[in-house]
Amino acid sequence: MNIPTDLKYTESHEWVRLETDGLLTVGITEYAQDALGDIVFVELPQVGKTLTAGQDAAVVESVKAASDIYAPVAGTVVAVNQPTADAPDSINQDAYGAWLFKLKPADANAINGLLDADAYGKTTGN
Repeated sequence: MNIPTDLKYTESHEWVRLETDGLLTVGITEYAQDALGDIVFVELPQVGKTLTAGQDAAVVESVKAASDIYAPVAGTVVAVNQPTADAPDSINQDAYGAWLFKLKPADANAINGLLDADAYGKTTGN
């Protein structure tokens, strides 16, 4: 399984990339995508919505199940990836390229509390 070392992770299988402008790009990991199977629907959060860490932010549905996607840190949704919602199977093709939303974190240092690739790999048995 692919676990890029330049990302941060949550125990609930979201990946987080810190962008140069300080925003956080959020998606689901390859592990989550594999567990869900063929993804057929994505519900994105509303731009402008303020989220607390761990709050339901989006929903990904597969032929097997629906899964909530949680905010990795507190912040405000500043962008969503409508092309991913329009073509949910893009997550099956490239889980780390098909991001879901971008957050402006309430605390710029909050990302430091997330898992690195090694720690995330241990949670998935890799």
